[in-house]
Amino acid sequence: MSALTSPQHEIRAQYTDTTLTVYQAYAPSIGLPAARDGRFPDVWKRDRMTWIKPSFLWMMYRCGWATKDGQETVLAVEITREGFDWALANSELSHYVAGVHPDRATWRRDLRRSPARVQWDPERDLRLERLPYRSLQLGLAGGAARRYADEWTVSIRDVTPLARQIRELVSAGRLDDAAKHLPQESPYAPEVAGVWSRAGLADG
Repeated sequence: MSALTSPQHEIRAQYTDTTLTVYQAYAPSIGLPAARDGRFPDVWKRDRMTWIKPSFLWMMYRCGWATKDGQETVLAVEITREGFDWALANSELSHYVAGVHPDRATWRRDLRRSPARVQWDPERDLRLERLPYRSLQLGLAGGAARRYADEWTVSIRDVTPLARQIRELVSAGRLDDAAKHLPQESPYAPEVAGVWSRAGLADG
């Protein structure tokens, strides 16, 4: 599907029958032990909101190809689809949308109660320029963050070398070669009832 025909809101991710890969970037003091041990270290704050991104290129935009301070280590975190779908089913949009929410007061109340929040940001291309459709960010707080770290995580890989390799190819103008190294992401349909409307996916 081309950028011109892609739905405005669509979850695109690398996934299997049981797992889905999301990306995060951390300082080496957290990222390297996480990749080495396959789990987040104790210093990873489980009571803070953490944002996970199924889009590799949006993560590259956010961390500047692993060059931004505190984001030098890019992790590919493979989590259970069951956990990811649970987070979506228990999420609230990060902003009010008329037609999705009955009113602003209801949205604010639901946002405070929700353990997860959905945010849609412009997807990025290899040059990290905006595309005309949106990429999902999923914020996990409280119990959702703890489940993510201690129950849903199946594996953690350090993909910083991959980020640097693709960046070098892009800098050299070798976009076709760079694209060959990108993770293969496909449209993902959650298997939990009510997810589409709750995540603002009515047009998906």
